[in-house]
Amino acid sequence: EYIDSYFFNKLELTRFSSPVGKFVGFTEYGVRNAEYWNNNPSYLSAMKAQKEVYCLNHVPVYYSNALTKS
Repeated sequence: EYIDSYFFNKLELTRFSSPVGKFVGFTEYGVRNAEYWNNNPSYLSAMKAQKEVYCLNHVPVYYSNALTKS
């Protein structure tokens, strides 16, 4: 699962979650940003592609390290 969160003063404004597939806002400002980013198909598809870039390439490495240390 890929999660990209945006914070300001320890308050979470907006979050992208790969299972949901879109941005979700938690404050009034975060909701406006989420709506703007969700209406931009190129930015939304780029965020969805980040799961393959970060998660799928690194899971085997971290998983094998976790098994050897346990």
